[in-house]
Amino acid sequence: MPRRLGKNPEIYNIPAHLSFVDALAEGVIARFGSDPLSLSQVMILLPNRRAVRSLRDAFLRHSNGKSTILPNMQPIGDVDEDGLIMGGGTLFDDLDIKPAVPTYIRQIILMNIIHSWYDKSLEEKPENAACAVLAQALGELLDQVQTEQISFADLEEIVPEQYAIHWQETLKFLRILTEYWPEVLAETGYMDMAVRRNTLLASLREMWLENPPTFPIIAAGSTGSVKATSALLEVIARLPKGMVILPGVDQDLDDGSWDAIEDSHPQATMKHLLDAIGVDRIEVNSWSGKDEDRDHIKTRLFREIMRPAQTTDQWRDLKWKPLDAMGNIRQIVTPGTREEAGIIALLMREQLEKPGKTAALVTPDRMLARQVAGELKRWDIEIDDSAGTPLFNTAPGIFLRFCAEMVSEKLAPIPLMSTLKHPFSAGGKNIGDFRDRVRKFERYCLRGVRPAPGINGIEMLFKHESAADDDLTNWWFDLSQIIEPFANLFQKKNADFGEMLSAHIEMAEKLAATDEVSGDTVLWKGDAGEEAAKLIEELIEAAPYLRHFKADQYSALFDQFMSKVTVRKKYGQHPRLNIWGPLEARLQHADLMILSGLNEGIWPPEPSVDPWMSRPMRRDFGLPDLDQKIGLSAHDFVQTASAENVVITRAEKQDGTPMVKSRWLSRLHALIGDDHHKADSKMWLHWYEGLDRPDQPINIEPPKPTPPVSSRPRELSVTRIQLWMQDPYSLYASKILRLKKLDDLDQDPGAIDKGVIIHDILADFMGSYKDHLPDDAEEKLIEIARKYFADAIDRPTVRAFWWPRFKQIAKWFIETETDRRKTMKTLLTETEGKIEIDVPLGPFKLTARADRIDQFADGSLSIIDYKTGLPPTLRALKAGYAPQLPLEAAIAIKGGFSLLPASTVSELSYWQLSGGEQAGKITPFNESKKIDVMDESITAYEGLKNLVVTFDHDHIPYLSSPNPLEKGYGEFDHLARAKEWGDV
Repeated sequence: MPRRLGKNPEIYNIPAHLSFVDALAEGVIARFGSDPLSLSQVMILLPNRRAVRSLRDAFLRHSNGKSTILPNMQPIGDVDEDGLIMGGGTLFDDLDIKPAVPTYIRQIILMNIIHSWYDKSLEEKPENAACAVLAQALGELLDQVQTEQISFADLEEIVPEQYAIHWQETLKFLRILTEYWPEVLAETGYMDMAVRRNTLLASLREMWLENPPTFPIIAAGSTGSVKATSALLEVIARLPKGMVILPGVDQDLDDGSWDAIEDSHPQATMKHLLDAIGVDRIEVNSWSGKDEDRDHIKTRLFREIMRPAQTTDQWRDLKWKPLDAMGNIRQIVTPGTREEAGIIALLMREQLEKPGKTAALVTPDRMLARQVAGELKRWDIEIDDSAGTPLFNTAPGIFLRFCAEMVSEKLAPIPLMSTLKHPFSAGGKNIGDFRDRVRKFERYCLRGVRPAPGINGIEMLFKHESAADDDLTNWWFDLSQIIEPFANLFQKKNADFGEMLSAHIEMAEKLAATDEVSGDTVLWKGDAGEEAAKLIEELIEAAPYLRHFKADQYSALFDQFMSKVTVRKKYGQHPRLNIWGPLEARLQHADLMILSGLNEGIWPPEPSVDPWMSRPMRRDFGLPDLDQKIGLSAHDFVQTASAENVVITRAEKQDGTPMVKSRWLSRLHALIGDDHHKADSKMWLHWYEGLDRPDQPINIEPPKPTPPVSSRPRELSVTRIQLWMQDPYSLYASKILRLKKLDDLDQDPGAIDKGVIIHDILADFMGSYKDHLPDDAEEKLIEIARKYFADAIDRPTVRAFWWPRFKQIAKWFIETETDRRKTMKTLLTETEGKIEIDVPLGPFKLTARADRIDQFADGSLSIIDYKTGLPPTLRALKAGYAPQLPLEAAIAIKGGFSLLPASTVSELSYWQLSGGEQAGKITPFNESKKIDVMDESITAYEGLKNLVVTFDHDHIPYLSSPNPLEKGYGEFDHLARAKEWGDV
């Protein structure tokens, strides 16, 4: 018993089936509310700020509209909170205590220490961003050790030889760090936040021991998971006017089970607290004074669900039916998270039909919370996750990240356009004009293969004719002046974080400015803007501690610093609907509680992996087992699931991955069976799917455009004829509508680019050495190839695959060409030809560009097509599905190639240039393959003539994929909406 306090501990319990804050407010008003002034003299200590807000709202609900001076409510702090502050008014005025070390200063100091350690250990040093993650985890470990009030000297008791070499090295580092850490921190004039909190709570404890307060002090809602808090609660319980009120103590669990409780049990932390205070749970009083509150049917149900494994044999002897407790607990199981979010939104929407009723979604799954908020928008319901939105995902956060990434990636097209297309970007110009320039810049400059890096690379694009626009050039010049100061800092070998941060923010503000509004006004407004500004202020304060780091790591490092910042809306919450995290939900209830995400790894969450201490090391050091977090999570679940009206939901799959239901649901189903959810699940899924199910399905017909004959093409190349035959709609889109697919941003050179490069190389080589091959022909071919590959060689795909394969092609080509020239000669390469086909509505022009035409000794021709992909089969050629070479033969037969008289064609030949195990392969179609090339060319010519005549009628449509089996990917399939009416 604490000295000088002779009173027996005054400890109360508010059972889990009651809303803790509402029951607390009622009890405080009943005890102290007779005199409005006496209520204001009461001090209530709560676990955290969110609990303070919830209790304040509860007092307003229970004041019956009267003007009331509320009690003095203060957050005592909890291990789960980042900002652990004890509000003691003037109690600490005489206490000389250092300020808590700011988060980023400590993280950067720890980063520097980790860097130095890796330098000395000669191990591969992690990048700055990875070091920041390690430093954050190390800071959390320091907090845990200090929170548990463990001496770092106890590290000496851990025997390194028991662990793997990696952990031995880590242990050595921790011993060195913890020996010098207090000294390092003292030099900064700060102290660790956990130590400071412990000091404040210990000082408060000592003050109240020496001079017990004369006003009522109530500590409510804390489970005592923090040792310093537990020690303070021990004193408060014995103060003359002190009370401790616990949330959901199970006073009727049998003694054997109570003694068997482990850290993963929801009662574990309160058991430890009661042991520390020296109170048996049967001595805990009911806050309401009603005995019937003590053993509510839901308390009994969750007592059995959470019963220690050693005593589950007692389930066989239950004198009551657990199923009776399920009257107001519904279960819904959905196929996936989309359906889960939709049904939750539907449940919340239904609750609004009941006058004055409230609903709350409780889940640790923030992605699910965002999905539910999105689903509610179909009814124009705006709801915010009270756990907040990561600054990372807000407009200011995204813009700042994009700005850093854009410059870090040397103005690569995708990060550049992501930044310029952000709603904040205006570059000091009129917003509309700026966006017009951005769209034009994207289309004419950035589409296609990535330009050379940096500002100079972009400026080189303006030398291209299509981008030679003075207005656009001037616009880019102005923009580059904004970007350049920040970009120049990335050239430094050792960068200064503060200098880079200042340049980053200066660039972001200039980029966010319009011709009417300054950039700081745009960037820092609203709740998210304020949090972003606060982050920047804290980083500027910490910047002097990070003087030297790799500049190219700035973006990743900035992202890491931002990753833990959360934005919470101050105003605009929905009056009746809420989204809560489990921590804030455990102390309050809504009329409908929807508990969602009940899958393993979500609720309860997976224990986080500590990179600095393994589980055995934590145990040997005296740190709580990671299962303690499971126990706290279980307590949150019991507190929320014990509400009057509850729906529990889970998805069977998440992103296609099967999920395992929560261990607590498995326990529940072991008691009552696992098929009770099926009717509710089926009903709600049917209703949700009905929201988007049309009353009358609409059958989508394939497009059948019939443009007038006057608009139909009268000239096509031989390569377009196959497209016309297989997918007339694509020809309609490209030739009649004149649509052209834009190149992708930052496009990797594809198969078409590869084919073009190889065609150009071979044409150049054959043009240079048409009549004879040099002795070093292969070297000459490689030399020519280097020129054509130059612009793309830095691409990983090109360097790793294309170039080595081309060397194989070059070797094969020269060997083949050497043998071929003994019996044949090359007449033409990359030569153009054309003929006119006479049809009733006027001539139709057929054009071609032959890769190569060789001549046999008898004067007949071999028409060659280079293929970097697969050549057509003999069946396709005979069936007319590969008309290109037969039509080129028809042009040659009719004298359509200007440099070649009308000739006989005896061979069509495909040269497959793969560069693989078989570098090249010639597939000839000639008499030896029982192909009469002259007949095939005439057949192809007549077939084309019939095709032209057929389409020379207004009523003939340009169908999409009339024969899908003979068609591959079509770049206009999306325009034809092919997936809506058939298989593509």
